[in-house]
Amino acid sequence: MKLGVFAVLFGDQSFEQTLDYISSVGVEAVEIGCGGYVGDAHCKPTQLLGDDKATAAFKKAVETRGLTISAMSAHANPLHPNPEIGEAHRAYVTNAIRMAEALGVDTVVTFSGCPGGGPGDQHPNWVTCPWPPDFSQTVKWQWEEVLIPYWQETARFAAERGVRLAIEMHPGFCVYNVETLLGLRAAVGETIGANFDPSHLFWQRADPGHAIRALGKSIYHFHAKDTRIDPINTPVNGVLDNKSYRNFAERSWVFRTVGYGHGEDVWRDMVSNLRLVGYNGVLSIEHEDGLMSKTEGFEKAVNFLQTILIKEEPVRAFWA
Repeated sequence: MKLGVFAVLFGDQSFEQTLDYISSVGVEAVEIGCGGYVGDAHCKPTQLLGDDKATAAFKKAVETRGLTISAMSAHANPLHPNPEIGEAHRAYVTNAIRMAEALGVDTVVTFSGCPGGGPGDQHPNWVTCPWPPDFSQTVKWQWEEVLIPYWQETARFAAERGVRLAIEMHPGFCVYNVETLLGLRAAVGETIGANFDPSHLFWQRADPGHAIRALGKSIYHFHAKDTRIDPINTPVNGVLDNKSYRNFAERSWVFRTVGYGHGEDVWRDMVSNLRLVGYNGVLSIEHEDGLMSKTEGFEKAVNFLQTILIKEEPVRAFWA
């Protein structure tokens, strides 16, 4: 396994400055945002695509620093029911796939998206319970009429270019847990896999180790991000919480840098289970800890994960 970082964290710096810094602290891989909610500060596909010289220079900037690209990321809602937003977000995903092909990267990270509650709706509608009956009908329509058709077409487009799609299981979108990820994969095929981000599973009270074992070889990428479940607010209000992420003291849970939400044993178990299911890719640090600066939170994550990564192939014992 390798240690990486989701470089949108350093979007206020140039691409070259970012690469110099992350390589200096021992990181080996970089995940690059190229549109959508994460922006395109370091990679603008509309400028690079079709410009072979610029694309080659972009790739060389990574390689000359001893780094690899773990994924291109376009976190977006390609199913957004507002036509203007939906069209722009679908373009982000398409361009990320084309950018990955141009750079020789095999993985694009994105969201499944969430459509409206029915034809003519202008706002996404994420359903979290089956009753009243309208809710179940909404989910059926979303999956059969919007989600599956879009990803069938997009998966074909990606597969033709040697790219696989790592869907981040994120509440607010149709794919938010193991069951929904595997449901979409069953409907679309193996081009669809998971970007495994335990932070979103922690607050849903899923066990990441169990989730990893259930997903198995469908894990295509991994985000190293933690969540702290508040021991005072959660017993009062439960885990569903739509207050601002800035309301740290009032929320039921908040994102933390790794090790500040769950201890070393939990993260060692995750790494071990990743090895058990055959994942030997990158642990890409995603820092969204509002209690730490970006450099402090990032460097604490690097130091924490370097001690628990399994970097080498296992030794063959006499019984192997």
